[in-house]
Amino acid sequence: MPRRGSTCTRVDSDDAVKAWWQSPQADVIHRLQTSTTGLTDRQAKARLRRHGPNRLPAPQRPSLARLILSRLTNPLILVLLGASLISAITGDAISFAFVAVMVILSITLDLVQEHRAGRAVESLGRSVSAQVRVWRNGRPAERSTVDIVSGDCVDLSAGDLIPADGRVIEATDFFVNQAALTGEAFPVEKRPLAGGSDTAEPLASRHAVFMGSNVVSGAARLMVCRTGAETELGRLAGTLAAPPPPTAFERGTRRFGLLLTRTTMALVLFVLLVNTLSHRPLLESFLFAVALAVGLTPELLPMIVSVTLARGAVRMSRRHVIIKRLSAVQDLGAMDVLCTDKTGTLTEARLRVALAADFRGAESASVFEWAWLNSHFESGLKSPLDDAILAHRSIDAGAWRKLDEVPFDFERRRVSVLLQRGGQRLLIVKGAPEDVLALSTSLASSTGPLPLDAAGRAEIVQRFDALGAQGLRLIGVATRRIDYGSADVSASDEHDFSFAGYVAFADPPKASTSAALRSLAEHGVLVKIVTGDTEPVTRHLCGALGLPVMGVLTGTQIANLDDAGLRAAAARTNLFCRVTPEQKSRVVRALQADGRVVGYLGDGINDAPPLHAADVGISVDSAVDVAKQAADLVLLQHDLEVLRDGIREGRRTLINVNKYVLMATSSNFGNMLSMAAASLFLPFLPMRPVQILLNNFLYDLSELPIPTDRVDDTDLLQPRRWDSAAVRNFMLTFGLISSVFDLLAFAILHAVMHTPAALFQSAWFVQSMATQVLVIFVIRSSRPIWRDRPSAMLAATSVAVVCIAAIVPWLPAAADFGFVPLTAPVVALVTGLTLAYLTAVEIAKPIFYRSSGSRAGTPSRSGDS
Repeated sequence: MPRRGSTCTRVDSDDAVKAWWQSPQADVIHRLQTSTTGLTDRQAKARLRRHGPNRLPAPQRPSLARLILSRLTNPLILVLLGASLISAITGDAISFAFVAVMVILSITLDLVQEHRAGRAVESLGRSVSAQVRVWRNGRPAERSTVDIVSGDCVDLSAGDLIPADGRVIEATDFFVNQAALTGEAFPVEKRPLAGGSDTAEPLASRHAVFMGSNVVSGAARLMVCRTGAETELGRLAGTLAAPPPPTAFERGTRRFGLLLTRTTMALVLFVLLVNTLSHRPLLESFLFAVALAVGLTPELLPMIVSVTLARGAVRMSRRHVIIKRLSAVQDLGAMDVLCTDKTGTLTEARLRVALAADFRGAESASVFEWAWLNSHFESGLKSPLDDAILAHRSIDAGAWRKLDEVPFDFERRRVSVLLQRGGQRLLIVKGAPEDVLALSTSLASSTGPLPLDAAGRAEIVQRFDALGAQGLRLIGVATRRIDYGSADVSASDEHDFSFAGYVAFADPPKASTSAALRSLAEHGVLVKIVTGDTEPVTRHLCGALGLPVMGVLTGTQIANLDDAGLRAAAARTNLFCRVTPEQKSRVVRALQADGRVVGYLGDGINDAPPLHAADVGISVDSAVDVAKQAADLVLLQHDLEVLRDGIREGRRTLINVNKYVLMATSSNFGNMLSMAAASLFLPFLPMRPVQILLNNFLYDLSELPIPTDRVDDTDLLQPRRWDSAAVRNFMLTFGLISSVFDLLAFAILHAVMHTPAALFQSAWFVQSMATQVLVIFVIRSSRPIWRDRPSAMLAATSVAVVCIAAIVPWLPAAADFGFVPLTAPVVALVTGLTLAYLTAVEIAKPIFYRSSGSRAGTPSRSGDS
């Protein structure tokens, strides 16, 4: 033992106390250079100066400039900014301003959601800031939790928050609620351990307690071993401070941006090469090429995405789902795996009496009455088991009078009360079933005491084990008549009981959970339970919910697997038990590595890391602050049915966004490919640069109502994701069909009808507008055009834009754009080719969807990418 006031060295480093929960208590005291009466003020101040206050470190937040720069590096944003710059160079100031504003709004929406990790860490710090009773200079004194250091001894009692990680060195009836860290449904009893422990996981140690948990009952003295960032809670805060991995939506938009960049560069270089070889004016060729680049870019995508997501968020708020990160709406629609905690999510998180039975296992009112009387007259702090008994049913206790009590303690693990009714005195004991049975010498029955032999004991213990395997928690109940006149009892009187039976408790599943799980399965979402609770309890819950167990992994098994092994094991497992917060995150990342879009539903501190790592983090309004801060959306009702509704809304939103992506890329690609090809044989440009920009602007206007479009219910039954490969296939297929009809129009107009350049350009402007706008009625759904109608606003806007494009050549300002009125034969040609094109697309549509396995308005199902 070090001399009081001696200088401290770094005694709580990883090398010195790397397994403080495993080492013998005396060894830990020696390494920490402390004693069971704590430190001196001088020692504590020295350690505080050296190691810092007992608070979670504030995250290093990036500057605003860095945040903006990180978003500008997205390939899609770069393409859009390039398009706006080109528009400015070509004199189209309106397009430049419009695209720039859309990009700025998109970035601003993202920045509004920034700093969630920092706020989560701050919430963690606030949750454990309090005063605590610390031993200094051999005397207890009140200190702030931030002044706690390793080696301090802290007195704890019911209601206290545990200020740091450490070992229990003294305890009396000490129960701790650490559900926020471990997910355990019930308070855990903690007791001293003088020797070492083989427990590899600190959170499973019965002699160790941790920052962020709280004392339910009893009292204890804690020897602090870890503070601040070195605590288990501090490690969780570190994971939240790190930037989250890109979500499925972010990965999809990045791939889509790269696809557009490659396609645009290829077309521009091709057009420049052809026009240069044809000795056309360099400036005109350059303007034509950059107009093609602008035409291929879906300038309205940020606005379409923002409007659609905002509309989806509003609709979801009406379904009791609050969206914190807008893109989470799409991630929710793409989600095909939901990892969820058990307690409070699938269950009520409230103990209930499941059964009161006699020693034979038959239901018994007498056994419940004895248990109720014990809980009713018990004067100590009542446990959740007592609360469940008293809430189950009320009994008239007016005839009974309490004489004395032997309170609960962790050595006996029971409580006895001495009651009197008339001339009868009865000692009723309630506690750990094996201990109560060991104190019994007979069995209580309606006909009087029965003998209790070894075979009878073994049979009852076997029944205990069977009920425990079903996820039930038990207490034993026994009675003894007290015939002597004394009204006082002590632990020495707890003998020769008549064993009455037991009370079984359950944390029952929510009434809506089974139906919600079936509904999620119908919607293509695989549910995996990730919990800190035991395997038997969780298996029993799965049986009650009708959820088949495909495979089980425990925290110990996960710890022995590398990332590749866990990826393979997680794919065939839907039950993860006794897992730590870090292991929950590993499970999420393993599923993501397997190509899954993963959602995580949790409400405790221990759920913050997986909420942070998941593609979409889901919490509830009753969750701890850190869980709500780490989540992307919050359920106002703790119900999977609400989540199912949110998933449907997310898919509806994703499908409508994808409609714009598919239609814009395929139509624009078809038109741009046609104009690039026409450069090979036409003596003039098929459309002037200013005409291309007007075409693109009118087309974008026609697509503004897409967020209002209808989505068929059958399209909501499968997860959807934004898949750049599917977009590419759609763009190539229907873009080529469009180009075939464009080139046919070019051939007829130039080689057959010999139209001059102005009339040619005017005719093709009208045709390209009609084909790329009206095709929305065909390709917005995989079903026949006459069986799936668009929304009224989308239909009206599309028809109106086509009408405007048709009359543009006759307007007074037409000459400024190089347009001339169309002749009757040209009008007939444009009308016929447009109808033929729409018919061809309708015929090709079912072939494409059958071959790709996609559905309406959606490039791919989850897992296809």
